[in-house]
Amino acid sequence: MGKGGQGVSEPVTQSRRRFFKAASLSLVGAAALRSQAQQNPSQPANSSQQAPPGSPPAFGTGPQVGPEVSPATFIEAEKLVQVQLTESERGVAASSWRADMASLYERRTGPRKVALEPTLSPATTWNPMLPGIKMVPQRDRSIHSKSDPGPLPSKDEDIAFASVSQLSHWIEQRKLTSERLTNIYLQRLERFDPTLHCVITLTREHALKQAKQADAEIKAGKYRGPLHGIPYGAKDLLDTANIPTTFGAEPYRNRVPAEDAVVIRRLTEAGAVLVAKLSLGALALNDIWFGGQTMNPWLLEEGSSGSSAGPGAATAAGLVAFAMGSETGGSIIGPSMRCGLTGLRPTYGRVPRTGAMTLCWSLDKLGPMARHVEDAMLVLHAISGPDAGDLASVPSKLDFDANASVSGLRVGYISRWMKENPATEVDRAALESVKKVGMQPVEISIPDWPYDSLDVILFAEAAAAFEDLTLSGDLNQLKVQVPDAWPNIFRQSRFLSAVDFVQCDRFRRKVAEEMARVFSQVDLLLVPSLRDEMLTITNFTGHPSLTFRAGFIEVSEARSDWAPDPKHPLPKFNPHRRVPHGVTLIGRLFDEGTIARAGMALEREFNVASERPPGF
Repeated sequence: MGKGGQGVSEPVTQSRRRFFKAASLSLVGAAALRSQAQQNPSQPANSSQQAPPGSPPAFGTGPQVGPEVSPATFIEAEKLVQVQLTESERGVAASSWRADMASLYERRTGPRKVALEPTLSPATTWNPMLPGIKMVPQRDRSIHSKSDPGPLPSKDEDIAFASVSQLSHWIEQRKLTSERLTNIYLQRLERFDPTLHCVITLTREHALKQAKQADAEIKAGKYRGPLHGIPYGAKDLLDTANIPTTFGAEPYRNRVPAEDAVVIRRLTEAGAVLVAKLSLGALALNDIWFGGQTMNPWLLEEGSSGSSAGPGAATAAGLVAFAMGSETGGSIIGPSMRCGLTGLRPTYGRVPRTGAMTLCWSLDKLGPMARHVEDAMLVLHAISGPDAGDLASVPSKLDFDANASVSGLRVGYISRWMKENPATEVDRAALESVKKVGMQPVEISIPDWPYDSLDVILFAEAAAAFEDLTLSGDLNQLKVQVPDAWPNIFRQSRFLSAVDFVQCDRFRRKVAEEMARVFSQVDLLLVPSLRDEMLTITNFTGHPSLTFRAGFIEVSEARSDWAPDPKHPLPKFNPHRRVPHGVTLIGRLFDEGTIARAGMALEREFNVASERPPGF
């Protein structure tokens, strides 16, 4: 399980790096190595002599490779990882580094460099289901509301803002054709994209071909289900065969994949119509891409938030019926909050990511963004299920009954959070609404731990996913080069400690155990959507979330995903501007059905989902 040193021509016994199989042998060998290093710290043990037969391989016995280092090198490096060595420890570490450690980088620096394909996953896979926890639900069920969609509106814009549920009824009843609906959305995309900057690629010919096929199938009595003939947009990190998929980043703007991502294929099989590839912040961070900044339809002086920026803006402005987004650390929740949408982040592992850009193997999730809660569930039903191309995807059941009662559901909340920023009067009113619809608020608490420490995993995985882009210097092509953008973070992440990565991975399990304790007390959680602790916790534990509009607030200044920049202050407003504000429900692992029916009950109580952004 070891590898030879760089450019090794000596016998294998001199150059292998291998853990000892017996603990006692390991301790003896390590002690001997330390003794030799102390006696002659500039000379690696056994570096110039053949080991006698029967000698086990040992650390530090290969040739010296890599650049020279000195105690001063470690003095500076200690500042990066916040570890302090003594003068003696530094001397030993520096003198033996080139024999002990430098060859470990051979995978990317030596003559036997090994390329790692973008589709290659890590050997370890995050499993959010802790041992002993039974997966819920136990049955597959998808029962949707049977409300009358009403007559087909006479105005195209009223049709454009209708729910997916309404649109599907009109199409099934042949009151509306997919081709007409597709043309409505294509025209709106062309009309409003110059204002919102949300479209990377308009798929006009592809969409009209799909729409005509849908109409022909429906006319022939081959109705595929509630997404048949429904136009949608996809975040441009989902591969589409023969259609550019750019990741919103300059180095990939001419990238054209040969195959569809699995979720695109499943939506096609459901009869949905792809009308546009929508913008994302470059490499899935915030809302600035190579075509500019995607703007919020409710407040055009600010970005739409990210990284699912285009799906957020386009869906809120009625340019698509729904959109596919993705989240690693808030990329569905953020735009859903800013743009007044329903964003559903599924349980990690429910929806396969095959054919989607990888940012973080153990964190990435794909989910729908829509204007209504039930719409998101219609989409989730179509895209759920494992795929062999995503090792983290697992078989699971989806139990959703839009007509089921929510009476008696226990809704956990953290009292202190409801009194502090970023909570607003809308959040506090939502907690009162929980009681009005028959659910039971239950106060809970979580430990005051440094949850942001988990970002060691996020940054390390992301930097690994884009290692080639970083080391080649192509990151310099990205439009945004501020300290909190990926180029700088990817470079800094090269200096994170591998030991701390492992410790954070252990901390992640500890946090997951804490969340299991919380969900032994309640059925779901109601939290301020952008509360940093819960946003971080649930992305790392893999719990599903549902963010949806709960009311409106007034803001005196534009909001941004980026760190404040005194040289570029954000616009201020007098009088204040009215914008939508949402709340978030967190569910048990794989229990999206419960948060969806709770969300539908609250959505009816809030009665604000149908209001449109002015001018669209």
